[in-house]
Amino acid sequence: MTQKTLIIAEAGVNHNGDLELARRLIDVAADAGADIVKFQTFNANRLVTRSAQKADYQRETTDKAESQYDMLRRLELSELMHDELISHCEKRKISFFSTAFDIESVDLLVSLGQEHFKIPSGEITNLPYLRHIGRLGKAVTLSTGMATLGEIDAAIDLLEQAGTPRGKLTILHCTTEYPTPMSEVNLRAMQSIQAAFGVNVGYSDHTQGIEVAIAAVAMGASLIEKHFTLDRTLPGPDHQASLEPHELKAMVTAIRNIELALGDGIKRLTPSEARNRPVVRKSLVAHRDIKAGEIITAENLTTKRPGTGISPMRWDEVIGRVAVRDFAADELFEI
Repeated sequence: MTQKTLIIAEAGVNHNGDLELARRLIDVAADAGADIVKFQTFNANRLVTRSAQKADYQRETTDKAESQYDMLRRLELSELMHDELISHCEKRKISFFSTAFDIESVDLLVSLGQEHFKIPSGEITNLPYLRHIGRLGKAVTLSTGMATLGEIDAAIDLLEQAGTPRGKLTILHCTTEYPTPMSEVNLRAMQSIQAAFGVNVGYSDHTQGIEVAIAAVAMGASLIEKHFTLDRTLPGPDHQASLEPHELKAMVTAIRNIELALGDGIKRLTPSEARNRPVVRKSLVAHRDIKAGEIITAENLTTKRPGTGISPMRWDEVIGRVAVRDFAADELFEI
């Protein structure tokens, strides 16, 4: 059977620094049937300089006069908030997960018991950060937005040298633009990554809609990560490129249906087809009345439904035989 896809509902910073909003996001992810709800763990002082500029999409969705530093300060989750969110995830029976953007944040997540670590696209060239995560020897998901194959190779080597075996890696194809234009998705690159490095692959989806994530599952993604929000009109950098609750639920349902539809690849008669085969297939049938002893020809024999008689694949075997009895027109033929 097809392996179940791990579906990560990416709450990210769509909580806007509000604990109650974060709890509601957990509820939405759980109700949608996602496996994991993911947040982001960082400290603005360790993440950006005070003069760092926002990305274009962030300027479009937040106060243009506000610096990236000030924006991120508003979106930090405290250690106490992490505890509250983990507790709420346990209550809703969905796994808590967070991406750490600096070494101290990695250590915080370790102290909270996290066993799986996500390396975001922006950290794929951060050697000390990669080495720190690699030394943990835990499962690692590496996102590859903006990266070349050479940069992916270098990051994998660093993780392996530090102590994380390749078998514990999942590499996510990703395009770092919010939302991602369809013309820049290049979903086949996910398969190129798998072929190049012999790793599990997945897709971190920043497109609008759900169809690309669904297609990624059909193409072999073992993990799908997708941003979601309570409401796309909320203020904040990522809301506009996120799914709303009903869309997240539709995506999860569609992915589960695709998993069922993919099957095991063995071409066989299914139970429902077995019921339909006699109705839909054809048999050898008398084209007109045939008398006993008459020679069977292409003129007095034809093929019609149902398929409960002699298979038309025996046509050549039957032509030229002598009718063993009288056959009425439209009667299934016998030999």
